[in-house]
Amino acid sequence: MEAVDHLVSGKSFEIWECSKCNLRFTQQVPGPEQIGKYYKSEQYVSHSETQKGIINRLYHYVRSLTLADKRRLILSTTQLDKGGLLDIGSGTGAFVHYMKTNGWSITGLEPDESARLNARQLHQVDLDTPEKFFSFPDESFDAITMWHVLEHVHTLHEYMDQLKKLIRPTGKIFIAVPNYLSFDASFYKNNWAAYDVPRHLYHFSESSMFELLERHGLKLSATRPMWYDSFYISMLSEKYISGKGNLARSIGIGFLSNLMAFVDKERCSSLTYVITK
Repeated sequence: MEAVDHLVSGKSFEIWECSKCNLRFTQQVPGPEQIGKYYKSEQYVSHSETQKGIINRLYHYVRSLTLADKRRLILSTTQLDKGGLLDIGSGTGAFVHYMKTNGWSITGLEPDESARLNARQLHQVDLDTPEKFFSFPDESFDAITMWHVLEHVHTLHEYMDQLKKLIRPTGKIFIAVPNYLSFDASFYKNNWAAYDVPRHLYHFSESSMFELLERHGLKLSATRPMWYDSFYISMLSEKYISGKGNLARSIGIGFLSNLMAFVDKERCSSLTYVITK
């Protein structure tokens, strides 16, 4: 298919699917040195913290709820109240700040300079650049989190190998990504906002994630639906279609997506994978 960059450039990008592993790939993506300009938009809320418009206001409200959900997931799966945590792709640092205030020793990595500045100003946290990822000693962390980040990484296999090195034997890796087999993805097709080309280089299904983990000697411990994502992604998708959006229909599509995911989690808009060595 072809999908449009609605956020910055208006350009179209092809998406191909591997017939063997079912992973989808955005084609003709800008390299690591050029991709930065595709994030330069006030509407890229995870970097700008903008609260303009109902969609961005809802994003901030839901984020306040999901921070607690993420902490509960980490505590229940690691069986630790406190520990060492690495957060990759920290944005403006809300999650880093939240986990620090709850007693975790946490390091956050973020490539975007403006996002790092916002993290310092808004949440009083200092984030490191991603280059530090490959300099940590082996088995440094009890938990590693990538909340909607892996789909942005140019060096996918190098990252997977390093994740395996950095996690402790009893630790857990948490990777959250959109799911192109969800109902909302099938409804919106190439207007599905979670394709987010060219920022999203890869597009995952549960089977493609499983194969990626197996290739790198990692194990899938659990899969958890991200129930709020279907509504947020549907709202953005509606906005991309009409320019204004259709709140009622986006809520309906989000509800249907979650209803189907309640029966079959492979139909959920986004999934969090809990991973072990």
